[in-house]
Amino acid sequence: MTIPRQPPLPLEEAQARLIALAPRLPVEHRATAEALGHYLAAPLLAARTQPATALSAMDGYALRAADLPGPWTVIGESAAGHPFAGTVGTGQAVRISTGAALPAGADCVLLQEDCQRSDASLTLTGTPPQPPSRHIRPAGMDFAAHDPLLATGSRLGAAQIALAIAAGHGHVPVYRRLRLAVIDSGDELAAAGHALAPHQIPASNGPMLAAMAAALPVDVQRLGPVPDQLDALAAALDRVRDADIVVTSGGASVGDHDLVRPALEAVGARIDFWRVAIKPGKPLLVGHRAAASLSAPQVILGLPGNPASAYVTAHLFLLPLLRAALGAADPLPRPLAARLAQAMPAGGGRTEFLRGTWNGEAVTLDTLQDSGAIAPIARANCLVRREAGAAMRPEGSKVPIYLLEFGGFA
Repeated sequence: MTIPRQPPLPLEEAQARLIALAPRLPVEHRATAEALGHYLAAPLLAARTQPATALSAMDGYALRAADLPGPWTVIGESAAGHPFAGTVGTGQAVRISTGAALPAGADCVLLQEDCQRSDASLTLTGTPPQPPSRHIRPAGMDFAAHDPLLATGSRLGAAQIALAIAAGHGHVPVYRRLRLAVIDSGDELAAAGHALAPHQIPASNGPMLAAMAAALPVDVQRLGPVPDQLDALAAALDRVRDADIVVTSGGASVGDHDLVRPALEAVGARIDFWRVAIKPGKPLLVGHRAAASLSAPQVILGLPGNPASAYVTAHLFLLPLLRAALGAADPLPRPLAARLAQAMPAGGGRTEFLRGTWNGEAVTLDTLQDSGAIAPIARANCLVRREAGAAMRPEGSKVPIYLLEFGGFA
């Protein structure tokens, strides 16, 4: 496979081209309580009204506002789940609990601390509520049947799951779990926990990439470390034909032992683009393959082998690709503006993503920015974007940052 040596793509163009390749997963109706992390495949409308009837927001007494300032005769009780069956008439009151249904005829709730009760006799000792309905939650206060609640592409977190269930949805339409294959390659790699020769390093990229994907509804298959041999890489790629997306780490550059591209050719894949104008992560590769043995075209993302390069490009490309395939309305990370805690040197010829720590007020750049260093990515809670050719930025300048959390951008 011969790839014209074209200039590296700008970041945003490369991201857009990758997102356009995202596989289209089938829609399924998953139990709402089991849909954490999924993205809605259709708008969510309320199937019921919440609350379905007026409720008391406080403990006290339900009565008619027209009867203020009392006194009243207490004729019964309304508790949560046990409504009062009758109607409140002139001069009458019903003992009511927080969350209990407002009895028919009542339009006011007096706080219990503003009343004095002796047997069935109730008198007002405090200030009546203003307006009289102040302590009443009206029917439909939260939402009414058929109201739009969540848009297509919304991610289901704990609050969204609670909302969907409260709105009457036992199941929600989402895309099925994505199948991701993670392959790390390199003769210098040894599996975690194995004894190392002086020329070897532990294979940390594969577990790192799998951990980053774990925050999403993704099933991960890990292979490797695979040696820098064409047949071995082609065999690994052949073993993951059931994956929707394959991500490789290492071997995507132009050295004699960078064999990901020829291995892709060997299994019938096509390269869509190669090299992006960012640092770290320039030798990023994107391809796809479609064959009779595949249910749908498979996207292949080749990341660099240096750990910081793999980490940064996974945040900028792998996670957005996974989110897009899973139906996210906005899969790309969005920056925040943060103040520099120290001066930032001028930029080079590519857009850079520097590892840093943000304390809520200012961001501090790590002193070690080498793409082979792992400690800085473990210390960082953000990436600081520095544009190509940017001038030196003095302390206190505002810069765009991308907040990090376990599994991806915050």
